[in-house]
Amino acid sequence: QVQLVESGGGLVQAGGSLRLSCVTSGRTFTMGWFRQGPGKEREFVGSINWSGSSLDYADSVKGRFTISRDNAKKSVYLQMNSLKLEDTAIYYCAASNSIVTVISAPGYDYWGQGTQVTVSS
Repeated sequence: QVQLVESGGGLVQAGGSLRLSCVTSGRTFTMGWFRQGPGKEREFVGSINWSGSSLDYADSVKGRFTISRDNAKKSVYLQMNSLKLEDTAIYYCAASNSIVTVISAPGYDYWGQGTQVTVSS
């Protein structure tokens, strides 16, 4: 069983930046970030494979968000720049046993508890 713990959420003004971190308790392969805004379904944000050589992003965050990972630290990160009001959501880290990037939630085997990101005007 792999446990995931997110951190780094908070309140930020529109146009600002935040960096989310996710620490895992074991070895993981593909990692992903998802989010769920108020009254919305959980949606894909981005995914990174084991080596970091393959990345996928949702169209809504391309050019603004960047996923990276440090396997030695068993960590994955989500750098969020140029934040918008619509980025307000609970952000979840997820781990998959897949060796390629995964964009659908059912493809992930383990989930963190989430961290709140609130973007204010």
